[in-house]
This record gives sequence, structure tokens and C-alpha cells, in this order.
Amino acid sequence: MTTPARFIDVLCLKFGAAVQENIPLAPYTSARIGGKADIFVTVKTATELMDAIQVLWDYDMPYYILGGGSNVLVSDKGVRGVVILDRAKEVIFNSGDQPTVWCEAGVNFSNLANRCAAKGLAGLEWAATIPGTVGGAVYGNAGAFDGELSKNLIWTEVLTKTGCEKLTPEQMEYGYRTSILKRGEIKAIVISALLRLKNSSKEEVSAKINEFSERRKSAQPPGASMGSMFKNPAGDKAGRLIEAAGLKGVRIGNAEISTKHGNFFINHGETKAEDVRALIKLTQETVFTKYGIELELEVELAGEW
Repeated sequence: MTTPARFIDVLCLKFGAAVQENIPLAPYTSARIGGKADIFVTVKTATELMDAIQVLWDYDMPYYILGGGSNVLVSDKGVRGVVILDRAKEVIFNSGDQPTVWCEAGVNFSNLANRCAAKGLAGLEWAATIPGTVGGAVYGNAGAFDGELSKNLIWTEVLTKTGCEKLTPEQMEYGYRTSILKRGEIKAIVISALLRLKNSSKEEVSAKINEFSERRKSAQPPGASMGSMFKNPAGDKAGRLIEAAGLKGVRIGNAEISTKHGNFFINHGETKAEDVRALIKLTQETVFTKYGIELELEVELAGEW
């Protein structure tokens, strides 16, 4: 591995002012939690993303890619190596009898759903309440309200060490909130995706989005959080189990299990990642002791723990 100082010089030559050192990551996460990145690089196009990844692979440097910063808990110790902030946001709509939308991985997913609505294109209404980016949605098979990414995906373009290739939903081997990428079964980076849409009207699509938004507001708490903390066990709901275990409102430091929805952990300000992790452990142990069910994290732990 090259020395960090020399590697920073390599990145600066290629990306200039987009390269920064010792940058706090909390502002780039939905939970507003986390330490610093040794090196922080912002990319604004798919080409820049691929160039940055190729350099990282060439120098065998550890890295982590951030999009919208949801569904991730960054360690208080921060992230060693390089954090890439993906801000590649090009979108191309294709009209016709079978409309589609092609988008780069850094596109905000909820914003994309609303852009579809403005064009009278249906199919992504469920995504209007999803935080994060298209890349994250492809990576983790994001879903809500009986919709999920795998049902919309036609193909995703990924970068591997042998070049770019397009993977179908079948090749992504999707499961509930998981994929071949999230399981680490192949080493690849999401670059873009082509999504299936349907022709409709602005009024119908907007009405559906408003309905989902109201349902989300009524069921989920406001405030800084990571989104759903745990995956729902087969035939049950993580939130129901956590509430039944008497854990709603339990607090460690400034991290609290929401009193509104047990599967959301709220940051009440200056919360430590270690406090959230302690709350995760307490929840898992309590639910297993009472019900014999092991809650699996939906949130990804990032950085040095």
C-alpha cells in the first residue's frame, strides 16, 4: 500500500480541490453521526467516480462510498483510507409505450420519483419517501409500500476490476434488502441504472406519492435517524417486536429508540456512534431473550470500530 501522503498527492493531481483531508462525516449522513474521513473526494460524474475507484484499486487503498448517507452508521473513530461522496446526478428519460429512466448512481431517489411524477410517469411512487441515492437503492434493494428496486430495475451498470458490465436483477441475486453486492460476493461499484416506468398522468402519480408521504409521516418519527435499523424478520415486524419488548423510549446517551416507531433510533444531538451501537446490542439481546428472534441489521456499519 502506498503511504497516505503520497496517495493524497496522486488524488490531488487528478481531482484537484475535490480532494480534502480529515473531513467530519456526520454532516453527510442522515443520522448526523460519525467521525472523520482521512481523505474525502467528491465526484460529480460517473466518469469521475470510475476514475477515482480505478486509482483506489491501483494503489490498493481502502475506501467507502457515500451517497445520501442513509442506512449507514459511521464510527466515532471515522473511516480510514478514502471516502468518496458520489454526486453524479445525470438523468435521461426515455418516453414511448414502455418508458424508462436512466440515472447515475448519485441521483437522489426521492427527487427522481417526484421528477417522474411531474412527467406523468408511474412506477416509482413508493420511492418518493426513500432517503438516499439510486446507487444505494440498487446496492441494498431499497423498498417501501410493497415496491422495491428489484421490481423496477432493468439493468445496473457496475464497475469491476475487469471493466464495466451490465447486471440484470437476476444477476444481482436480490433478496429482502440485500444483493450480491451488499453481501460482498462480488467486488463492484454501482455506476448507473436503467429503471422501468409506466405511462400515467401527473395527477394520478402525484396523488399516490402524497398518499405514501402521509402514511410515512403518520407512522415514522421526525428527526435525525438512519432509517429502519433492523430488517423485518419473516412473518413479523422489527418495530412490533421492539415495542413488545418494552424498548420504545429507551435511551443511551443522546441516542433513543423512538417512542413513535421502535425500528427508528433517533439522534437527539451530539450522539456518539458507540451509544447507538450499544442500543443496537441491547435491542438484539432483549428481543432474542424474550422471543428467540435474532434481529438483523438493515443499517450498515462503516469505518473503524
